[in-house]
This record gives sequence, C-alpha cells and structure tokens, in this order.
Amino acid sequence: MTIDPTRDALVVVDLQNDFCPGGALGVRGGDAIVPVLNRYLGGFGTTGAPVFLTRDWHPPVTRHFQAYGGVWPPHCVQGTPGAEFHPGLTPPAEAVIVSKGMDPDQDAYSAFQAEDGAGRPFRSVLTGRGVRRLYVGGLATDYCVRATVLDAMRAGFEVVVLTDAIGAVDLESGDGARAIEEMREAGARMTTLMEVGI
Repeated sequence: MTIDPTRDALVVVDLQNDFCPGGALGVRGGDAIVPVLNRYLGGFGTTGAPVFLTRDWHPPVTRHFQAYGGVWPPHCVQGTPGAEFHPGLTPPAEAVIVSKGMDPDQDAYSAFQAEDGAGRPFRSVLTGRGVRRLYVGGLATDYCVRATVLDAMRAGFEVVVLTDAIGAVDLESGDGARAIEEMREAGARMTTLMEVGI
C-alpha cells in the first residue's frame, strides 16, 4: 500500500494526555501506540501528505461530563494539561489541529464534528486539500476512532484503519474488538506499518 500525497491523509485521533495512562480517562497501554504513530507521522510527513491531529477540547461545563448528565468524568478541558497532546508525539510542523467537543450540548466523538483554527468544518478542510482516503489511528478504538471512521465512510471517503496504532477503552469487555469488526463491515480496510511500508 503506497501513500499518495495527492489523495491520502493521516488522521491521529485524540492522542491527548487524559486518554493515556495516568489521565482522567486513560486507555490501558494507550501510550504504547505513540512510537508507532510517530513512524506513520514521519512517513506521511516525508511524502508531503496532509496530517491532521484531532483533539477533544471541552469547556468546563458540558453535558458530556457526568456532573451535567453525561457518562464521562471531566477530561480534555480546554487549556488544561490533560487536553495537551502526549509529549512523545512528534507531528510534522505543518500538521493541522482540528478541535471537537466545544459545544456544551454535543458529545462530539467524531472528527467530522471538529473544525480547524479558522472555524472550517473538518470535511471542508479535507475536500479543500483534495483528500479522498484517510488513514486513521489514535484513541480510542471504540469511541472517537470508531465514530470518525464511520462518519468518514458515510461522507464518501475511503478509510484505512491503522490496527497497530489504536487502543480501546473497553468499558464493556470486547468493545474494541466489536468496533473493529463494525468498521470492517462498513467497508474500512485494516492495515499495519509493515503493509504500508513505512
């Protein structure tokens, strides 16, 4: 599988401190994917293909949090250390950050509910760059990765899931495996570093 910078993009989903071990919603072993994602980041950066980093960027008061009717403890609150990207992540300088979850009335799991720094919807940013295929990795398999992949395919993009660069919350045992099967059945392709050749 060859990266084509005229049509491919890498999307790293929510690799933030709060989703890594020790964070408010730490995925067990979530930081273990950082070196793998750095290899993907390097490979995509070398080809000149676009790279996007998504992040949860919640206000302190949002229905996403338990105290206001949601299911989650506070996490990735704007401007806090937990909302920062994992310090070991090494994106190229030209990587674009897209933020989601700013609306206190939305859960916003999917990158397709995110916007760039200029307020443009993620889908518009992708189409503006001519992107037609997304390579997706990050956290967590059973929530934001799953939602992003399914929304991408609904929007007409081809999707490749980086199975060696994702990690699941597994709130219920097996959630991650079920999410992978759901993405596969929806038409996503699964791959690894070895197959991409980075």
